[in-house]
Amino acid sequence: MAEHLASIFGTEKDRVNCPFYFKIGACRHGDRCSRLHNRPTISPTLLLSNMYQRPDMITPGLDPQGQVIDPRKIQEHFEDFFEDIFEELGKFGEIESLNICDNLADHMVGNVYVQFKEEDQAAAALQALQGRFYSGRPIIADFSPVTDFREATCRQFEENSCNRGGYCNFMHVKQIGKELRRKLFGRYRRSRRSRSRSRSNSPNNRRGRDNRDRGDFHGNGRRTGDRHGRYENDRRRPRSPIREGSEERRARIEQWNREKEEKR
Repeated sequence: MAEHLASIFGTEKDRVNCPFYFKIGACRHGDRCSRLHNRPTISPTLLLSNMYQRPDMITPGLDPQGQVIDPRKIQEHFEDFFEDIFEELGKFGEIESLNICDNLADHMVGNVYVQFKEEDQAAAALQALQGRFYSGRPIIADFSPVTDFREATCRQFEENSCNRGGYCNFMHVKQIGKELRRKLFGRYRRSRRSRSRSRSNSPNNRRGRDNRDRGDFHGNGRRTGDRHGRYENDRRRPRSPIREGSEERRARIEQWNREKEEKR
């Protein structure tokens, strides 16, 4: 029985837990849903509900006065918001993904999902966001159960074939340009490469490679030889003969000559 319940958890067959809340962290029924919304007490993902306010919020493609908005202006407005959020939340740790919904339904419109690399980074960001405002509106933030956005996003939307439009119950993730993505997420790749080069070029690592070349280390990093001599120049070596003075050498030669004469 337990195995069966575990196999259907978060699916349509689960009559106890809400599958939509489990997959996308939001449900169109809200608190009136007949199934449970298991809110996580900790998660690497935060949901900032209804945070992004697109300039054509009332009517797609039109401003509040009914004037047509250039799509490039809409995208520019979105990318400014995306970068602003990324820079602010990036202060708390490495961001794995930042997804902003382009849906129009009330429970998903403007939802911002930010997934950190570590749970404690998300917890620090959540604490810092409490009581804060953005563009005059309070920020509503909470942990989200979503950790796999492949299950949360609408595949038809990605293929430009979703017939539900903005009222689809799966995420329609609005995309940023490649240049901005490289600028924001590329810093983590550059940072990893920099740390890697720093480790490989550090004095300790250079010394380690040099010593391994001389046979002072095994592959496991342990030193060989006299356990009291940790470095090569500490090991005991045969002492060089002490150089004698000229008078001592002459005296030794004379002694050898006498010994030879006595043997004849």
